[in-house]
Amino acid sequence: MSLSASPYPPRGPRRRSLLASAAGAGAALLVGCTGGPDSDGPGNGPSAADRVRARAARDSEVLAERYAAVIAAHPGLAARLAPLREEVVRHAEVFGGGRAASSSAAPSGSPSGAPSASARAAGPAARDSAAVPADEKGALALLADAERKLADRRAGALLDVPGESARLLASVAAAGAAHVFLLTEGDG
Repeated sequence: MSLSASPYPPRGPRRRSLLASAAGAGAALLVGCTGGPDSDGPGNGPSAADRVRARAARDSEVLAERYAAVIAAHPGLAARLAPLREEVVRHAEVFGGGRAASSSAAPSGSPSGAPSASARAAGPAARDSAAVPADEKGALALLADAERKLADRRAGALLDVPGESARLLASVAAAGAAHVFLLTEGDG
């Protein structure tokens, strides 16, 4: 007797929605992981955990700018990429950065007369838009590659940081891996 495919459509959530939910839940958990710095022993300079967090914040800010450049070059991808970019911005914030990365929500004016965060962030995003592939598939591949490399780098840094920072870094690396999947999966 041979087994045939069921005539009924599969029930339950799809992989994409499960991953998106898991990534969103991971971001929500990250908010609770922003306590005090891990003790790395006495010293005059920043601890290893502080250095890793600072780099992770910068990396997330750069990645958010790359998302902004792709969205600017391919407005048709905005609905698909905006939630991923927002999560990358939250990652930068939990690592202690996020000022330039979150600029899309900032007002355009600055009471101090200095350039606003959005004006400062528009520069790199505008410069990066020239490096964005002309086709949407290539642009998504660019983002997926950036997310993959960053997730791998963060996973490799886990050995350099203690407890709380390692858990935070692992969570964000996992979210990045989920973003890779979402960026490489076809629409459907």
